[in-house]
Amino acid sequence: MNYRLGNRTSDIVITIYVIITIFGRIYIESLFQIGALSSLFMGVFTLLILWALIKIKFLNPVWFGLFNKKNK
Repeated sequence: MNYRLGNRTSDIVITIYVIITIFGRIYIESLFQIGALSSLFMGVFTLLILWALIKIKFLNPVWFGLFNKKNK
């Protein structure tokens, strides 16, 4: 079975995911006094999860129509 989210739903899920992970990283960094390298690793790991979901075509973002190519 292939599960896919629609274009706009994917955009909304990605936006919510990024916002939650940014605030989560800020909270965890302040709570545990994490260094820059650990913070960078957490950021790359969370983006890797997002990239994998796009790569397997579960998420199908259109980036809110920002990069539409117009054919004439």
